[in-house]
Amino acid sequence: MDTQESGDLLLPRSRQANERLHAMIPGGAHTYAKGDDQYPDDLAPVISHGRGAHVWDVDGNRYVEYGSGLRSVSLGHAHPRVVEAVRRELDRGSNFVRPSVVEIEAAERFLATVPTAEMVKFAKNGSDVTTAAVRLARAVTGRARVAICGDHPFYSVDDWFIGTTPMSAGVPAATTDLTVAFPYGDLAATEELLTRYQDEVACLILEPATHTEPPPGYLAGLRELADRHGCVLVFDEMITGFRWSEAGAQGLYGVVPDLSTFGKALGNGCAVSALAGRRDLMEWGGLRHTGDRVFLLSTTHGAETHSLAAAMAVQTTYAEEGVTARLHALGERLAAGVRDAAAGMGVADHVVVRGRASNLVFATLDEHRRPSQPYRTLFLRRLLAGGVLAPSFVVSDALSDADIDHTVDVVAQACAVYRKALDAGDPTPWTGGRPVKPVFRRSV
Repeated sequence: MDTQESGDLLLPRSRQANERLHAMIPGGAHTYAKGDDQYPDDLAPVISHGRGAHVWDVDGNRYVEYGSGLRSVSLGHAHPRVVEAVRRELDRGSNFVRPSVVEIEAAERFLATVPTAEMVKFAKNGSDVTTAAVRLARAVTGRARVAICGDHPFYSVDDWFIGTTPMSAGVPAATTDLTVAFPYGDLAATEELLTRYQDEVACLILEPATHTEPPPGYLAGLRELADRHGCVLVFDEMITGFRWSEAGAQGLYGVVPDLSTFGKALGNGCAVSALAGRRDLMEWGGLRHTGDRVFLLSTTHGAETHSLAAAMAVQTTYAEEGVTARLHALGERLAAGVRDAAAGMGVADHVVVRGRASNLVFATLDEHRRPSQPYRTLFLRRLLAGGVLAPSFVVSDALSDADIDHTVDVVAQACAVYRKALDAGDPTPWTGGRPVKPVFRRSV
């Protein structure tokens, strides 16, 4: 059966499944962003399966899905070329005591896709490779401090970053003290930071772009600052990789970092990430240099053949089918539709779509135009009731025009309820229970 388009969802099997999850798994999910606290009360569907741009929950409801796999499934679920590549390698064995020929092929394909990099090493998740980049930068420079862009939400599960968040329990202050922050887009403030900690900062690490375009000359200015102060410039391309261009933001904006990290879309849901960069830096983690050895990356499953095959299939599909351009076209259609729907219901200043077309998010603002979790709860509740699972509006290549038209219709219905809540001055009657919560918070 399809999700009902009016009234509230009934998810008895999902509720039971969530109870089972919480009984065995801390938080009820393996990623905090997938937790049921991110969804309205009793409306956290547990997924049965997905195909293309649709997923089905264990109650049988179908949804148009956005932000698939936290932006990792950019081609759509069970994409035929990816599935075929994975299945072929599984039949040949997935892990060996020595490197497989697939590792050669995957490295060659990646370096052809991201020609600004000279070497690459694969791992399983983003935290592996961002932490490896930080460790490498510290080793090469002999410096301890790490400078992160404080305006970007996430870099790693490891202490050097998590200690800077509200969820810092268990992280020694001595570790956190070595991480400092700079604001995005402000070269003067970054230079002041580097001057204050002269010869102490090992690297600058940031997402090269997020919901706004880099100010003119900003990335090039960071490149010059890093060179002048002798620190390593690291681009976290987990999100911008493939969605901005096949070669990431560095390929689009023409600014070459020393190191960069990729993941998410690279495997279309399969576990694969990459650390890439200059040969003279990357070789510190290898066997062909004369200095102290750096424990760069060494993972049992980092070179699983089926995940590397998935990555190669993804890169081939992007190149041959113009996926990045289609993601932008789909996102532009969706953004225009959502903005028109919000304007039509008189909530254009409260339901706001932001970001690059291939990576759209939405903000839910209260009567004072401040971010509001209760209004987000109301909005998500109405989207779910209409068969749209959308913690963001990040598109996948599998979406059809009909999917987007349906989404816009559901958004319009949600905005009509939003207008009622604004007129009443209180969204509580429409939230159905406790509001959704931010991922990073100090208390449960």
